[in-house]
Amino acid sequence: MAIFHKEKHAGESPFESRFRWRSGAASGFLAAGVTGLAITLMGLETLQVAIAGLYGFEGNIVVGWAAHLLHGALFGVVFAGVLADPGLFAVSDWLWKVVVAGAVYGVILAVFGAGIIMPIWLGAVGLPAPPSIPHVSASLVGWHLLYGVVLGGSFYFLEAE
Repeated sequence: MAIFHKEKHAGESPFESRFRWRSGAASGFLAAGVTGLAITLMGLETLQVAIAGLYGFEGNIVVGWAAHLLHGALFGVVFAGVLADPGLFAVSDWLWKVVVAGAVYGVILAVFGAGIIMPIWLGAVGLPAPPSIPHVSASLVGWHLLYGVVLGGSFYFLEAE
């Protein structure tokens, strides 16, 4: 079906593929918003303490949300950069492939970003009780998996022609 497969890169050489950073940023922002809603409903303290704490504003939900959205958009740009690789540039022609790529990317972010780098960062900025390393939980992986699936799905539809 045409909605699940588009010849976006027909006639384009893998070495001529464009880095679609705007689509990555928009997809990442959208995915971070959806994930932020899930975190707000299931673990509000994660946004208030951990994410806001990265910037020294522990307890501030507005800073937590702003940081989460910014991080999501930036990681969306990185995702777009990965998919612009000559070996992967046509992955985004298929909805299921880009969603799977997003899911894998989300799990990688959960384990390495939130599970290892974030506790180190929180300790460096002086959070009184930073999480232990590695800090990986089912909810953390689930939230990042949600981020990745929404990122991949929205990137497929938002990718600039």
